[in-house]
Amino acid sequence: MHLRKAHLAALAVLGLALSGCAETRQLSAASYAAALADPARPAADVARDAARHPGELLAFAGIKPGQMVGDYVMGGGYLTRVLAAAVGPGGRVYAFQPAEFIAFRKEYAAEQKVVDDAYANVDGITGPFAAPPFPGKLDVIITVQNFHDLYLKPFPAGTGARASKALFAALKPGGTLVVVDHSAAAGSGTSLADRLHRIDRQAVIDELTGAGFKLEASSELYARPADPRTANVFDPVIRGQTDQFTLRFRKPK
Repeated sequence: MHLRKAHLAALAVLGLALSGCAETRQLSAASYAAALADPARPAADVARDAARHPGELLAFAGIKPGQMVGDYVMGGGYLTRVLAAAVGPGGRVYAFQPAEFIAFRKEYAAEQKVVDDAYANVDGITGPFAAPPFPGKLDVIITVQNFHDLYLKPFPAGTGARASKALFAALKPGGTLVVVDHSAAAGSGTSLADRLHRIDRQAVIDELTGAGFKLEASSELYARPADPRTANVFDPVIRGQTDQFTLRFRKPK
């Protein structure tokens, strides 16, 4: 309990550092320097920043102090921790771990608990992959390298469509959804999700616009044109060097 109170105080300081830029129209990666300097972040997470560009991603998503944000499929909590510092004590981060993922790998539940216990403004939640129990109306949802998983063979047909509608419902009018994922060959749709863990950018756009979202912007933040997009993303030859698309969608007001 004392750790959580101490961390809440640290987040308050970070929130004040960010608040000066919260009203600016276009946030930049530099706006999140205080959040990235959060002393509660593990050294292993900090070491990943050079490749994951968290400041640029948060700027693209428009993350601001005081927001309610969903981390859809939190994994080990890398993004959750950054979001917690960025929204500050006046905000809240709902870190979702699919029940199906926990059933497959029980460590996901333990990793979620570690982050939930460490941050007073983080709530770890779990439930069906296609029905995340996000409370209330969120300002922003971010999902990184997991949208393609909705089309893996263990999940029934229509899982992607149901999840897209659930994400739409979880956002307030005018809310933002940011999707980052591994690029598959153009025209391949969702057919390579199982074999390569990739998805065609246009397939994501079609699914989410079909659920009611409007595509607002795209970013080349994780673009790597040298990737032929033919190898499994876990292949040592390409792992960590895949071409990825970054899309920002808006729920109409």
